[in-house]
Amino acid sequence: MANSVLRLEQVGVLHRLESVSCEIFRGDRIGIVGASGAGKSTLLQLLNRLSEPDQGTIWQDQQPLGSLPIHPLRRRTVLVLQEPKLLGMTVAEALAYPLTLQQKSDSEIQAALNHWCDRLRIPCAWYERHEYELSVGQRQLVTLARALLLEPEILLLDEPTSALDVGTATQVFQVLQELPQLTWLMVNHQLDWVKQYCDRLLWLEQGRLRQDCPIAQVDWPELEAALRQSAQEWGDDEP
Repeated sequence: MANSVLRLEQVGVLHRLESVSCEIFRGDRIGIVGASGAGKSTLLQLLNRLSEPDQGTIWQDQQPLGSLPIHPLRRRTVLVLQEPKLLGMTVAEALAYPLTLQQKSDSEIQAALNHWCDRLRIPCAWYERHEYELSVGQRQLVTLARALLLEPEILLLDEPTSALDVGTATQVFQVLQELPQLTWLMVNHQLDWVKQYCDRLLWLEQGRLRQDCPIAQVDWPELEAALRQSAQEWGDDEP
């Protein structure tokens, strides 16, 4: 289809994913759910080549993902990891760093920083703080701002709001909703966020894609019961 930005054909990773096939379209807001070890984070990592598949092919705009230059790919498809790191920088340095690599001018960097910090309500008082001076939730917010500064086409979010309070998480999702051209895929064990802000669901179970459907068609009681059972079998409820 013309609007397909990613296509997975029988993609597998040994002991993690098995024969996953789906298409992702421009503007999709996809929630990825599943029990511990289902392959959710692995799937995200494949899409910006932090990991490589052992079988199958991933296509981006009709080109094999593995053939695309890695740095332009990662500017276009940005992965926000579950455990955010600022790499020893202050908040301002961490936010500016990716734009510095793109040789943006100081004025362009400052304008972008001000824009996204304002939208995500990151106060100027944080700018000179280091990673150890921030809570996990604050680091999550800064890492998300850093991703959006790059103006990606595809955003990959691995539990992006797990340490945020409800008000801040709501604010984050509202900002994402205001970006209609942005395609995003989010791993999130909090199903209420998936119900409210995603328009499509990918349910992974033991490395296989069990369900791919619009949010309106999800059988939530069935999904919740299956996840509870898996959590009991695994002894935890982590993604």
